[in-house]
Amino acid sequence: MAVPLTRPVTAPPPRRAAPPSERTAAPKSPGGPGARRGQRRAVALFMVPFFALFTAVTVLPMFYAAWMSLFREESSGLGFGGTERVFAGFGNFTEALGNEAFRRSFGHIAFYCVLYIPAMVGGALILALLVDSAMARARRFFQIAYFLPHAVPGLIASLIWLYLYTPGLSPVTDVLDALGANWNFFGQDEAIYSVVNISAWQWTGYNMIIFYAGLQAVPREVLEAATVDGSGALRTALQVKVPMIRPTVVLTLLFTCVGAIQLFDAPKLVQLRANTMGEDWSPTMFIYTAAFKGHDYGLAAASSLILALVAGLLSFVVTKLGNRWKAS
Repeated sequence: MAVPLTRPVTAPPPRRAAPPSERTAAPKSPGGPGARRGQRRAVALFMVPFFALFTAVTVLPMFYAAWMSLFREESSGLGFGGTERVFAGFGNFTEALGNEAFRRSFGHIAFYCVLYIPAMVGGALILALLVDSAMARARRFFQIAYFLPHAVPGLIASLIWLYLYTPGLSPVTDVLDALGANWNFFGQDEAIYSVVNISAWQWTGYNMIIFYAGLQAVPREVLEAATVDGSGALRTALQVKVPMIRPTVVLTLLFTCVGAIQLFDAPKLVQLRANTMGEDWSPTMFIYTAAFKGHDYGLAAASSLILALVAGLLSFVVTKLGNRWKAS
């Protein structure tokens, strides 16, 4: 019986390693250390103008105000011998805290916030929900129309409303008189409502745009699921849309509180006709009066630092409460 021929199996020759000169370097990944360092340098370069401007208009004035708050101008010779700057330490701070008008100004702002914040934030949120609803038409027109009051500078807006509040000049007062309504916009009890109306008219449209932008980020599939589950428009707005824009609402509340405590232009102009308000109705009005009418720059500087401290504490409290609301 013939034996079949078989080809001998030979092992392949060993592969020769390429010399170092022929080896190709592995391509560098685009996210390597060099690229990351370049990105950090670019970010730092773009942030330099912001920090330079922030230091020039915020940090340095705060240090200068802190320096001024430690001194007081004193006159000699029954006021005819000139003035002398003397070191007062924390005397200006104790004087500001002991000033009844300065403490009362914070009470005015607290009452103003009780009236203004619910009206403005609530109105802005309602308008944003209406514009975002499926039944809304001409959304772009209403966005621009609601935002236009904010485009008017605050001083000009206050002057316009001062004209509208003046009897004999305003068509608003003529209409109220024709209806038999006796309302004095500059009365002792009514003046604060006039200030609230000016601020709400100016800022409601601005915050409506912010809320509307937050509503646009709500996933459409979530709204469609709520509709399929039988949720009506009102229930969807209150139980779906509003909870999903809680961070936007909290941020708006924070900015509103900080802005309210710095209120100046609206009450300053209303005070020209409402003499019962006084020149120190708000903390900023007290600081302005102390600096530019009383020429007590040390007291004004100390009061401004106290106001900044109160604004910082208020921001901290609002942020904490907002974070709890977002987490609930």
